Amino acid sequence: MQLTNKQKQFLKSMAHSLRPVVLLGANGLTEGVLAEIEIALAHHELIKVKLPGDDREMRNAVIDTIVRETNAVKVQLIGKTVILYRPSDDKKIELPKK
Repeated sequence: MQLTNKQKQFLKSMAHSLRPVVLLGANGLTEGVLAEIEIALAHHELIKVKLPGDDREMRNAVIDTIVRETNAVKVQLIGKTVILYRPSDDKKIELPKK
């Protein structure tokens, strides 16, 4: 799924007030964490995930894995927090047209 810049800006503004719903711990990305991200995306469509560690390459690898496994879209990465979006069947968030 590709998002236009206008749609990304819209999602960023919606995510501004959100708190991270999933926090990765010292164990990193496990099957349980992926399952929680799946549940959160299905319920909220737009979530924040807080990542541990100071290694930027490792964080990017974890984000790429999350995006690949959940079929979500990375909207933005700020520091150690990533914003993810995946539309659900209910279409809770109405994106602006392209």
